[in-house]
Amino acid sequence: MSTDTRAQPSPRARPWIRGVLAALGLVAVGLAVYFIFFNEEGNPYRVRAIFDNAANLTQGEQVKVAGVPVGSVESIEPTPKAQAAVVLEISRPGFENFRTDASCTIKPQSLLGEKYVDCQPTQPHVEGAPVPPALKVIPEGEEGAGQRLLPVENTSSPVDPDLVQDIQQLPQRERLRIILNELGAGLEGRGSDLHEVILRANPALRETNRVLQILANENRVLSKLAVDSDQALAPLAAVRQKFADSFVQQGKVAAASANQETALSRNLELFPQFLEQLGPAMERLGRFGEETTPVMRDLGIAAPGLNRLFAALPAFSNLSIPYFKSLGAFGKTAGPDFKATEPLLERLETLGTAAQPFASNLSSLLSSVRSTGGLERLMDFIFLTAGTTNGYNALGHFLRANLTTVSLCSTYVAIERSGCGANFRPQDSESGSTASVSSVGNALAAGAGPTQLLLERTAAELHGATAAQAIEEFPSSGSHHGSAGASSAAARGRGSAAPASASSATTPAAGAHGASRLLLNYLLGE
Repeated sequence: MSTDTRAQPSPRARPWIRGVLAALGLVAVGLAVYFIFFNEEGNPYRVRAIFDNAANLTQGEQVKVAGVPVGSVESIEPTPKAQAAVVLEISRPGFENFRTDASCTIKPQSLLGEKYVDCQPTQPHVEGAPVPPALKVIPEGEEGAGQRLLPVENTSSPVDPDLVQDIQQLPQRERLRIILNELGAGLEGRGSDLHEVILRANPALRETNRVLQILANENRVLSKLAVDSDQALAPLAAVRQKFADSFVQQGKVAAASANQETALSRNLELFPQFLEQLGPAMERLGRFGEETTPVMRDLGIAAPGLNRLFAALPAFSNLSIPYFKSLGAFGKTAGPDFKATEPLLERLETLGTAAQPFASNLSSLLSSVRSTGGLERLMDFIFLTAGTTNGYNALGHFLRANLTTVSLCSTYVAIERSGCGANFRPQDSESGSTASVSSVGNALAAGAGPTQLLLERTAAELHGATAAQAIEEFPSSGSHHGSAGASSAAARGRGSAAPASASSATTPAAGAHGASRLLLNYLLGE
């Protein structure tokens, strides 16, 4: 049986495959590093910074931004103007944004004399202000093509402090004098260049010039500021003693506050809770303001009337002065009288104290009577009581009960008794004069006249007889029959005779109309 060995690689070929795979991995890592540390155009971010002097700065030194390493010095080259072109390779992502206002300075890194380049990609600017454009790229055909050019005006190379100290010593001081003497003619024609070199050599001088330039550009504002400050300080100068004393008092307040450090700390601890409670309180205050808005609007509408009221108030006050004067005079006069009423007031107070239980009970009684309708029931009782003691028939109203005192006049009789003066006064039809009591008694005793007949009929009705029965028993003709009738009526009143029915009381005989009128006149008091 034959097998095809070409389809499977030999064991010797396997290490070669591993090597190819490892190389491919290295290439991929290199490409990743390349794309990480180089810009999108395929070139690293390089800045060509021009310095007047790059002494003791070597290739490979660090480039820092705010103390953070962002790259290194790639190369140092001289320029046709006897300056140093330092190529800075920025390899840290996020710092490839040097602007036209960028600046770089060569600074010492250690006591051994090593240097590094400290850069600032852009100057601080106000938030929202336009950002300066990026550094220009050096075109093709020029030295440093493709690099970002940072001109010498944006760089500085300060003189090291040890060199300045060396100038103060011999023989360096004399050597410097010789150099200046020999190069005096050469420096005479380049005073401006020397001035710029000195400024770039000392960044403090350059910044000072910038400050002075800003102040010169703002001289009008500064002059106005001086004038305004004089006007503002003039009142303070007038009260400078008080102004100075305010600082002294502030110092005392600060000292007192320092002594209350514990309490102030406690206040600060409670301040968040206060703010938590202040929020709802302010919300309630806001709702209160919303609710009082109509009131305030109405007050605004009523403001003219209020203004007129207050305008007329002085006149009213002037007119009320005589009243208050007279009131004062009355007070002087009435004062002793009011003083004299104090005993009466004390007695009234005693009476009020003593009457308080009675008043309380009376108040409870009247309240109960009012709430339960007692007054209405009392009126009903009086009305119904009056209805039970009074009656009404065909002759008119009559009494069902007669409450009298026990005397000789208690009993109603037709014949006068001695000792009783309660007699009816008969009228004389001809003369209209009133007869005497004795003559009336004689007439009644004789049984003559209509009055006797009327009294007999009335006595019969009081004993229970009806009007018809009283007329029947006491007709107008014959006194003897009338006397007999009275006796029989009296006997019926004392005996078992019952009162007449309601039908007989309401339907009297036809001949009883005259007697009914007389009885009604008697009952009504006419």
